[in-house]
Amino acid sequence: MTADREPPALSLGLRERVLAASLRVRAAGRPVPDAPEISAVEAYSRAASAFYAVLCFLSDDDWRTPVLRDLDVQGLVGHLIGVENDMQRALEGDPEAADASHVESTQAAAIDQAARPPDQTRTDWRRAADRTLDLVRSAGSEAQRGQVAVHGIRLPLSALLVVRAFELWTHENDIRQAAGWAASVPDPSTLRLMTDLAAGLLPHAVAQVGLPGPLDVHLVLTGPGGGTWDVTVGSGPPAPAAVSIVTDAVGFCRLVANRVTAADLDVHVTGDPQRAAEVLAAATALALD
Repeated sequence: MTADREPPALSLGLRERVLAASLRVRAAGRPVPDAPEISAVEAYSRAASAFYAVLCFLSDDDWRTPVLRDLDVQGLVGHLIGVENDMQRALEGDPEAADASHVESTQAAAIDQAARPPDQTRTDWRRAADRTLDLVRSAGSEAQRGQVAVHGIRLPLSALLVVRAFELWTHENDIRQAAGWAASVPDPSTLRLMTDLAAGLLPHAVAQVGLPGPLDVHLVLTGPGGGTWDVTVGSGPPAPAAVSIVTDAVGFCRLVANRVTAADLDVHVTGDPQRAAEVLAAATALALD
């Protein structure tokens, strides 16, 4: 009879070499296969193309459908023309663009489009978005490392372009919903930039709503374009508590855009569920509208 034998112990350093090799194949917290990396300029360009494609399929009745605040679809597109105009002012160094209201400063552009044929509004928006792209591309990589201030936001240009991609995707889906169409999902590479930005801005969102006490958040966003982030939100004593939040990447982005609530998400929480719910609710403070 052969005696039972224990498996040999891993040689010293073998575990570390195995882990290092694994991390070379897949970075911790990243899905497999991971989304190909793209620039923020490309993400904005893709979002603009997707938004324009939706505009090209709208009927005249669709353009007059109420969609957001007191705006119909045409007014919403006018609002976005105003956003592009303010973005361009900021890129050209106009200091008044920094603190301009996202809604009030674009209202005139929204109203101006009301009397225009829809195809002219569509063309005006495409030209405005293309001009933004031209200004960004002509600025070069040095400008992308600097900060741009517009509508009360001060971010590196690359991050601001992801904000703009996020905004266009959100309003594209506002229009899709108004027209009775299915919602769209960003491509994984664009979504990856959006989730990374949203996770990084969670401390800012929590600060805006004034949640008490520090909290270490382990955020896991599943699906293509997702990932894993560890962020600390809040400040001051006592020592940080900890929660883990697992949810779908696209759903989380819709939450950040204030288009769904935390109750609409399929969420798995480890730790205090009340604190996790507070963090998720605070994420909606990042929305622009």
